[in-house]
Amino acid sequence: MLYSLLKTVHVLSIVLWVGGMAFAHFCLRPAVAALEPPIRLRLMHDVLGRFFRAVLVASLLALASGLWMLGRVAKGVVQSGGRFEMPLAWWVMTILGIAMVAIFFYIRFSLHRTLDRAVAGAEWPAAGAALARIRRWVSINLLIGTAVLVVTLLGSR
Repeated sequence: MLYSLLKTVHVLSIVLWVGGMAFAHFCLRPAVAALEPPIRLRLMHDVLGRFFRAVLVASLLALASGLWMLGRVAKGVVQSGGRFEMPLAWWVMTILGIAMVAIFFYIRFSLHRTLDRAVAGAEWPAAGAALARIRRWVSINLLIGTAVLVVTLLGSR
């Protein structure tokens, strides 16, 4: 029961995170592109601020639940006298998941703060540059997240 609950939390956290990145990149960004820079940049700043608060929780839940599930499986195998060998898909998921969290922390605690300052000071060229850097790193995380999902689905039986 606990494992099922952890897996549900894990999957829902990833759905929110990867789905939100896809929405922002493929739907929101093109829709606001025609807006004047001050309006577009304030809107994106506010939307990303809300999204990043949700992703902070989701990323930590995904990381904690994933590591906990790994630990439970490893402990169960060892307690039953077996030798735990983590499947390749789990290694990929773990390594890329940790990389995604690290990238997200860089986006949230460095790049978004730069955007905060630029928007607060009405420095629109600097805000646009900060948003472009955020978009680039979100794109990288979206690609990694998609790869993790593909590897996970292909690696499961």
